[in-house]
Amino acid sequence: MATSGAKKVSWAEIRFWRVLLLVAFLALWETATRWGWIDKFFVSQPTVLAAQLGEWIWSGFIFRHLLVTMKETIIGFLLGTLLGVAVGFLFAHWEKLAHIFDPLMVALNAMPRVVLAPLFILWFGLGNTVSILIVFYAAVFPMLLNTWTGVRAVNPLWLRAAGAMGADERALFWKVIIPGASPFIITGLRQAFLRAWIAVVGAEMLAASDFGLGWVIFDSKEYLNADVMLATLLVIGLLGLGFERLVFQLMERHTVGRWGMVRTART
Repeated sequence: MATSGAKKVSWAEIRFWRVLLLVAFLALWETATRWGWIDKFFVSQPTVLAAQLGEWIWSGFIFRHLLVTMKETIIGFLLGTLLGVAVGFLFAHWEKLAHIFDPLMVALNAMPRVVLAPLFILWFGLGNTVSILIVFYAAVFPMLLNTWTGVRAVNPLWLRAAGAMGADERALFWKVIIPGASPFIITGLRQAFLRAWIAVVGAEMLAASDFGLGWVIFDSKEYLNADVMLATLLVIGLLGLGFERLVFQLMERHTVGRWGMVRTART
């Protein structure tokens, strides 16, 4: 007889398999480079990369570049998300306005972010300003579109029920619309940050910044230094993972998860 419902996930087992997969991957990587299956000139050993990261942390080298990249990302991300949320709510309130601007938004959103860097350099010159503008451009459209979709997706029954209980427009906005649209808004934040994090590294490589993780990759490319490139890519990936786990999942858990809007996973 078939049982209904999905099998309960054992997160202890999943964590075990995650660790096992990571250890197996690193062991295979280390073995392949040590035995010459992979040319060390192109791909360094994990132990070499770990030593490189340890040296960077001890000397403070990585923090100087990390602070620049984080500053550019946070400024551009905040400006882009604030504008995206504001315009998203505006479009949800005035549908006619949204339909007028919809073709323009789709066209602008389809443009690759990093390829705009030469144009921004022409307009604003070399330096960190270009990186911030690229991040802003990368963040604004995911936030705008998800906010717009989220507000339109709020169940009309919730609005009518709250109105029948005497809620005014302000209460409807804060007590119904914001919670109802929050899953989409958090998804927009995730997408905006992911695109911003990718864009800032590419922008730093093109905009002739003096510091930043993208600049480190570009500079190491000039000297064919695979160790530095891979170690920097590892830092970029770990930071992206950290933001997802420590910021966006916690945000989701303490908002839409607590409100019962979605089932949040323990990771």
